[in-house]
Amino acid sequence: MDVTRRTDDEQAARWSGTAGHAWVEAQAVLDDVLRPFEGLLVEAVSSVHGGQVLDVGCGTGSTTLAVARRLGSAGRCVGIDISEPMITAARARAEREGTPASFIHADAQEHAFEPATFDAVISRFGVMFFNDSVRAFANLRSAARDGAGLRFITWRGPAENPFMTTAERAAAPILPNLPARRPDEPGQFAFADPDRIERILTESGWAGIDVQPIDVACTLPERELVPYFTRLGPVGLVLPEVDEQTRAQVVETVRAAFDTFVQGTEVRFTAACWMVDARASSTSTAPKDTANT
Repeated sequence: MDVTRRTDDEQAARWSGTAGHAWVEAQAVLDDVLRPFEGLLVEAVSSVHGGQVLDVGCGTGSTTLAVARRLGSAGRCVGIDISEPMITAARARAEREGTPASFIHADAQEHAFEPATFDAVISRFGVMFFNDSVRAFANLRSAARDGAGLRFITWRGPAENPFMTTAERAAAPILPNLPARRPDEPGQFAFADPDRIERILTESGWAGIDVQPIDVACTLPERELVPYFTRLGPVGLVLPEVDEQTRAQVVETVRAAFDTFVQGTEVRFTAACWMVDARASSTSTAPKDTANT
């Protein structure tokens, strides 16, 4: 099995397994935490009237549904995600709301989209997990009409996002098998380097690239902090495998490490991100074979 296929399978297994189910369980809390980003993506499709929008890595569908509500009956928003439990949850939400959004359970890097279909492509933290980013964005380019807009939001580096790494830094002495984050692999901080973002988009047929730093204030109810770090991220992946004594030690140690972010009944932190805008070039070329780009 080649590296590309193995990475694809690992991502599918992760997001259709423990990580995907954890996101579904925490859906309401995470939607509230990430709500400030929703408006930035809805804003990007404000000029799309009667068109189609693709939401990449849509998760449980919060942004997809927000865009669908904005487009109304004249337009259409489609969400795509590799996680089966998250797509199932998204479809159920759309049905409950009566919102005309549709969802595809597939890998956006490989999915055979109908060519030149979408007037805009958006993503909220959904594009950092491709094993071959040039290939993935070229596939998205082929799904977009010439001149279609692209906007996605992704994390800057871990040094600028201490909240996001607090749990693993505090738990590392107790959990020696904690998976390490590697900047050259798919993951939360895979797009920390803005030059890498521009190179990937240029090579995959996007133009007019604009990468802007944004710092977004986020809040989490303090009562949800322990469930948050025990279910999500590297610590959440490892905790189910440890004994109760070790788990209790991790919870106590990690919770104390978050004290600087706790203000009364709320946890407050700043999300340091990139907001990336581009346009589908009418002169795109086939991407190079750049696995793990």
